[in-house]
Amino acid sequence: MLTHHFSPFPILVTDRMALRQLTLDDVDEMYLYRSDKELMRYIPRRLATCKEDAIDLINLINHRINEGLGINWAITLKGDDKMIGTIGFVGLLNDNYRAEVGYLLHTPYHGTGLMLEALNAVLDYGFKTMKLHSIEAVVNPENIPSSKLLEKAGFTKDAYFKEYQHHNGKFIDALVYSLITKEMP
Repeated sequence: MLTHHFSPFPILVTDRMALRQLTLDDVDEMYLYRSDKELMRYIPRRLATCKEDAIDLINLINHRINEGLGINWAITLKGDDKMIGTIGFVGLLNDNYRAEVGYLLHTPYHGTGLMLEALNAVLDYGFKTMKLHSIEAVVNPENIPSSKLLEKAGFTKDAYFKEYQHHNGKFIDALVYSLITKEMP
């Protein structure tokens, strides 16, 4: 069984970005993203209705990091510490050497290749440092850009679950993608 300790917090650096720990300085951006109905339309989570919701979310993420239950990074552009999105392992299945990856990028940065760059850095960390065997992603089937992103990163579609989650009074379907360490491009 795997165990994870994220202290000191691992900062990941790519050609264009630095992925760092979320702090309460990110509250305004977190609130902006998590309260945006259009940005959150494919993510089955409650919308933030006030900045206190964003504070609670950042505190929860950091608590999960401290407990070794998950790890999320704030995505920033090199030379600018402002958070433009988040990415991380939102669930760890340590007994199975598996994790679920999740991500969110502010709308002006969609289509720039930044999320693929961030995803590749996180996958590399997950497989090489965390010693994961497989990484999964659960995606709303209507979220075509997310499916394309995962496929570009080497993920394969493993399952289609009908009425997989209940959110906002209705059941929604889900696609499950996975990447196994030996399949990494």
